[in-house]
Amino acid sequence: MAHTLPQPRTVRAAAALRGTIAVPGDKSISHRSLMLSALAVGESRVQGLLEGEDVLATAAAMRAMGADIVRQDDGVWVIHGVGVGGLLQPETALDMGNSGTSTRLLMGLVASHPITTTFIGDASLSKRPMGRVIEPLSQMGAQFQDTPGGRLPLMVRGISPAVPIRYTLPVASAQVKSAILLAGLNTPGQTTVIEPIATRDHSERMLAGFGAKLTVTPSPEGRIITISGEAELQPQNIVVPGDPSSAAFWLVAGSVVPGADVTITNVGMNPTRTGIIAALKMMGADITELDSRIVGGEPVADLRVRHAPLSAIEVPPELTPSMIDEYPVLFVAAAFATGTTIARGAEELRVKESDRITAMAEALGACGVACEEFEDGMAVTGTGGDPIPGGATIATQLDHRIAMSMTIAALNARNPITLDDAAPVATSYPVFFDTLEKLGAFA
Repeated sequence: MAHTLPQPRTVRAAAALRGTIAVPGDKSISHRSLMLSALAVGESRVQGLLEGEDVLATAAAMRAMGADIVRQDDGVWVIHGVGVGGLLQPETALDMGNSGTSTRLLMGLVASHPITTTFIGDASLSKRPMGRVIEPLSQMGAQFQDTPGGRLPLMVRGISPAVPIRYTLPVASAQVKSAILLAGLNTPGQTTVIEPIATRDHSERMLAGFGAKLTVTPSPEGRIITISGEAELQPQNIVVPGDPSSAAFWLVAGSVVPGADVTITNVGMNPTRTGIIAALKMMGADITELDSRIVGGEPVADLRVRHAPLSAIEVPPELTPSMIDEYPVLFVAAAFATGTTIARGAEELRVKESDRITAMAEALGACGVACEEFEDGMAVTGTGGDPIPGGATIATQLDHRIAMSMTIAALNARNPITLDDAAPVATSYPVFFDTLEKLGAFA
């Protein structure tokens, strides 16, 4: 699944961005819909699935462990599951490509099944630490053979019955939380995760939707999430909303390109995912929510964004869990604001597909933007709405969000910006450049 040949791409400033667009299905929900459908008994149908490389890696892994997964000509995915406890031993290593979510969540699934699975991935994924998932799953009885530093390639030897645990998350991580809950599905008794800082709650919503016995209780310690094991999941029909992480690129583009007026339809508005909207509105962005509604248990709305002058802010650290993936494009918004935007409390950015703090500081700095890097964030001094100088070639570091964020920056730059490799965009947003063209960027 790794890209062998880089695909450089040069992006020039856009005269204006106008139109109505849809964004791909939510990546987090797409992953989980495939995994839980594969553990249900019977036929589930998923509409609006994100068909990027990360999610396709999840589909391939679930097929390798026994699920029947087919994409119909109408774009609906049909899944016949094996039942909780029914995962089969895969014949070969599972290639996760660039997907940390797939890897960490599947480690949880495998941990409580009596199978042995090897996970491999591309160069970027192989640098990402898995120790934070290995620790709780080891307490449940699974055994691991990993590359030094808790990295891939990594072998998981699952156990059944696994041991239920009560685990307090040491870092705010929806992936670690989800891995433990998924392991708990096939573990006798009750498995509990205590979450001092709330993170995205797609796993809890979807597990309950599939019929798992799950409770979420607020407490002074944080959210206490308990799942009862040996569950019987019921098949579901799922409509995946548009990914707010993908919509974020257009929200920033619409804010910083003069004359822009863009409407994004069917965007997931789960409150654990909308930190970027809150931050942009604090900066003065003109974002209007239209036709708010509930689809498949998730809040959804259409978003209209129009060009507006932005002002620097100090990003509230409590927004971090709800916008951790959107910081790269927030830094781009900050590059066009009046004043110096400061973001702290986001050290998690250093262990994403790339070190996103250093990657964005170097990329924006190469384009003439004043940046100061912190261990847990960055300060970005903006142009007050003027175009940035641009004119640089950017090292995207196999990171789709670096590539897309710097594409947005190029839309209001005096000189073209070149991505050394645009191919990683396909991991989460295969039609990103097509959408940009639809909005008139390349006219």
